[in-house]
Amino acid sequence: MDVKEKNIVIVGLARSGIAAAKRLQQLGAHVTVTDAKSRAALLESIEQLPSGVQLDVGGHSPDTLGKAEFVVVSPGVPMAIPFLQRARERGVEVISEVELAYRLMPGEYVAVTGTNGKSTTTSLIGEMLKAAGKNTLVAGNIGTPLISLNPGLSEMPSFVVELSSFQLEGIDRFRPHVAVLLNISPDHLDRYADITAYGEAKARIFANQEENDFAVLNMDDPAVAAMAPGLRAVVVPVSLKEPVVQGVYFGDGRIESSLAACPGEIVAVKEMQIRGVHNIENAMAAAAAALVSGCDLAAVQSVLKTFPGLPHRMEAVGTVGGVHFINDSKGTNVGAVIRSLESLDAPVHLIAGGQGKGIGYEMLRKVVGKRVRTLVLIGEAAESMARDLEGTTEIRRAATLGEAVEEAFQRADAGDYVLLSPACASFDMFRDFEERGTRFAAEVNRLKSIHESGRR
Repeated sequence: MDVKEKNIVIVGLARSGIAAAKRLQQLGAHVTVTDAKSRAALLESIEQLPSGVQLDVGGHSPDTLGKAEFVVVSPGVPMAIPFLQRARERGVEVISEVELAYRLMPGEYVAVTGTNGKSTTTSLIGEMLKAAGKNTLVAGNIGTPLISLNPGLSEMPSFVVELSSFQLEGIDRFRPHVAVLLNISPDHLDRYADITAYGEAKARIFANQEENDFAVLNMDDPAVAAMAPGLRAVVVPVSLKEPVVQGVYFGDGRIESSLAACPGEIVAVKEMQIRGVHNIENAMAAAAAALVSGCDLAAVQSVLKTFPGLPHRMEAVGTVGGVHFINDSKGTNVGAVIRSLESLDAPVHLIAGGQGKGIGYEMLRKVVGKRVRTLVLIGEAAESMARDLEGTTEIRRAATLGEAVEEAFQRADAGDYVLLSPACASFDMFRDFEERGTRFAAEVNRLKSIHESGRR
């Protein structure tokens, strides 16, 4: 793809938009970045842009659209905004940053999507391919924009890419050799009309695959399994519930393969460092994707036995007075919280809340009633969560995350868990889920210092 001297407009001045602007200018394009936010709100982002990039902030002016030869959209920008609608009406191509990167960077692509487990599965696959000696780069929704990578020229790279539904909305030619769909549960219904529309966005990961590609599907999820008959790619099933043919499954405490190229036991779950049913699912999907990508069994086994998990995803951040604190700040939807609660084997004091996503919380009633001793609510969604979960357990409010940590600790006994798993976005109180998780860990460390000082 030749972008030299082309007039390219980037919509959205977040991490992906900044990375796209840098790469496009390096390649000789004339770049304009437009964002609805004010210059004051975007000052930190503007400072990261290279000189020569044109700015259109505080809205999207007609003049900016008038000179656009094509438009690159950041994931946080809905495809339905009027500016993008007008661009398409004028015949201007509108693509995502991921699509742009795919056109500029040849290689073999492994792509992962789903409501929950994307980052862990993506990281596992990346580590497996690296362990097998492949030139592997990991990027996407996991934190590093794909367009920011520099794969080098010495060897054809393998790109392992975590993709959100937002990123998949803007693909056109993007074709992963291996595509993984983990699960579909209600999320982002503030952006999608219903879960069907959300699922359709996820399913775009398979749109350009051909008969010699692979689609790894979690057959235990009905919405995912229903996609199998319509796919052109070779379906590689994974299941926690029952054996599958030409796939990966769980049985008798082991992850097993029925793939023709690698039949038999992959790993005993007790040998894995990551814990919980959800991580068995993630490990199965990662193993299946790596094996059909040409990864050898020894590399897959080595990673499954040594991978420690990711920050902010069921991350143990400390023990105070026998109470265990778990940072699951990445648990930004109801399905993720259910999985996290089900993975713990002692009473839980749950800290939840934040910025809602247009989804009710009634689906949490059963698991909260069964496993949560205290529910401490924070943020904008606190009232709606309290209303939806009334009567399930003791519900408390906290004005800050620090207060919530104190409140949960005071009600916990030795051996209990205090779990931050918000079921919400973070943007009402924090920059992102990472800042929220880091703050939680800091509050736990502060509490630990106070507790140890009191004992002395």
